[in-house]
Amino acid sequence: MVQIGFHASHEQVDPAKLLQAVRDAESVGFDGAMCSDHLAPWTRAQGESGYAWSWIGAALALTRFPIGLVTAPGQRYHPVITAQAAATLATMFPGRFWAALGSGEALNEHVTGAEWPDKERRDRRLRESAAVIRALIGGERVDHDGEVRVHEARIWSRPTAPPELLAAAVSPETAAEVTSWADGLITVGSDPAATAQTREAYRDAGGGGPLAVQIHVSLAGTDAEALALARDQWSHATAPAERTWDLEQPEDFEALADPTEEKLRSAVLISGSATALAEQIAQVALGYDRVYLHHVGVDQTAFLARCESELLPMLRRLL
Repeated sequence: MVQIGFHASHEQVDPAKLLQAVRDAESVGFDGAMCSDHLAPWTRAQGESGYAWSWIGAALALTRFPIGLVTAPGQRYHPVITAQAAATLATMFPGRFWAALGSGEALNEHVTGAEWPDKERRDRRLRESAAVIRALIGGERVDHDGEVRVHEARIWSRPTAPPELLAAAVSPETAAEVTSWADGLITVGSDPAATAQTREAYRDAGGGGPLAVQIHVSLAGTDAEALALARDQWSHATAPAERTWDLEQPEDFEALADPTEEKLRSAVLISGSATALAEQIAQVALGYDRVYLHHVGVDQTAFLARCESELLPMLRRLL
């Protein structure tokens, strides 16, 4: 059975309100949740960015379903610190916490003042960080000198069973590359052909474990209202993809955005109809084990109400 999860967007919602939203998501029938781990929002209109690791501990304590986050070890976070944080959450909430590791974006990482590496070095740094994190959670004493440096580190509070360490990948090329260390894959997209290519690249390269996809959606009273919501809150997704990894400020994303209707609909599933939206989601999520829905609006209340009455029942039939 496909698990349907709720994405909690720290970039858009006050952490306290987001905490209530994830509790509401559980009560209306979602199977789990995930969140982003940002220092900055994508645009100034979003206007928030709470600390994900603090929030996720509270969210796990106030719910019963599994919750994970997408995080980038190696620059803003030293992998030893990521390992300690993940081990602590997995110890407190056995079987409920997971992390997806990605190579990151300059938007969040540039603040250290360190050089922002090219894609090849970022991928190498991610592989090294993943190995360090896994070894530390497994009880090993780690000394490492490469893209990241670790000196005789140990994690003392460790879970009985390690948390899942998924890989976060957008492109088929990255999906094929992470199979050497990942327990599973999470990607993001709204185009069925693109998500299928990423899924197949991971499996064809020998990748095992669960496949998850995060899908941005905008559901409102009418199609026009849903489009306006996407334009206000998620216009950064229309910036050229090849540029976005290296942008440092929300203003940079705003300057490159092209929020025409065609571009917005290529990045977000937009509809005033829950039935039509469910059908689109099912196409994008074909072949995936977990589907995480991110409603791009700031106010999650109306969306969650429609999830309970319309969207989730439809998706259960389609997925």
